[in-house]
Amino acid sequence: MKDATTLLQADLSGLEWEAWCEQLEDLAGDDGYCEPLGPDHAALLIEKKPTLLVTFETRTRIIAGSTSGQPMAWPLIDALGWSHMALFAKHDTWFRAPHVISYFDRLIDDGFFDEFDQVLFYGAGSCGYAACAFSVSAPGSHVLALQPQATLSPHLAGWDGRFVKERRRDFTSRFGYAPDMLEAADHAWIAYNPNSLLDAMHASLFARANATLIPARFMGNDLQDAFLRTNLLYRMLAQMSSRKLTRASLAKLMRARRSDVGYLTNLMLHLERGGQFRRMKTLCEAVLREQELRPIRRGLIRANHALENPQE
Repeated sequence: MKDATTLLQADLSGLEWEAWCEQLEDLAGDDGYCEPLGPDHAALLIEKKPTLLVTFETRTRIIAGSTSGQPMAWPLIDALGWSHMALFAKHDTWFRAPHVISYFDRLIDDGFFDEFDQVLFYGAGSCGYAACAFSVSAPGSHVLALQPQATLSPHLAGWDGRFVKERRRDFTSRFGYAPDMLEAADHAWIAYNPNSLLDAMHASLFARANATLIPARFMGNDLQDAFLRTNLLYRMLAQMSSRKLTRASLAKLMRARRSDVGYLTNLMLHLERGGQFRRMKTLCEAVLREQELRPIRRGLIRANHALENPQE
């Protein structure tokens, strides 16, 4: 394995899929690998300490979110010294490909996950689905999924019209229905946007004795971006690893939202849409005492105007 400095300094931007995977293979070193899984997927392994973080990411999301083209988890494994397995897809595939399924079957047969003291799974959206679905391959694992879909099978989730073209994928074979695959997990944390009816409906399907649903109110439609922006993602994973993540500790971690411009703006707009201009003014004034934020300043002007001109 290359040292952490080499990983974090690696520039993987501007590379096509095959060249990008080749660079990852070189960075993984002698103890790791980057293995193609058919034409649209790849698996990266970087071995370090006996805690393994398994992440699922799409290449399109990496390009959009990282100027260096690096996997999202690298700063975390650098800070905590964890081993890392990353499953990559060229685009949103929900990882429902025979090569991916066969890969996890091989890991199970080889007893791969038994080599680690602890295994954590993470993903968001279609990757959150995959994190839940494939967590069954490592009994006793911990799972964090942001806005996961339970399935796209039209028989079970025909009410979700966002991914109609993807319904042709097979969600009935191995690792198919994500909520059922959580049965072997120690615990799963499922975060969702309660202002999105479809997000909330999928989240409700994950309700299990070993799952905690997290309504991330006013954090927007892209929870991964919000959780990264507020450092919530890394803190939650760290507490999951140390078995310190509880509802009480999560409530404390969620206080990080109070200084996030995205959360504060969404909360302000919620009050404005509800005509709660006095509360909106109080919120804006409290925020502006701590930091100068242009959207909040403009919101205060609108709130004052509404209070001074109630008949408009």
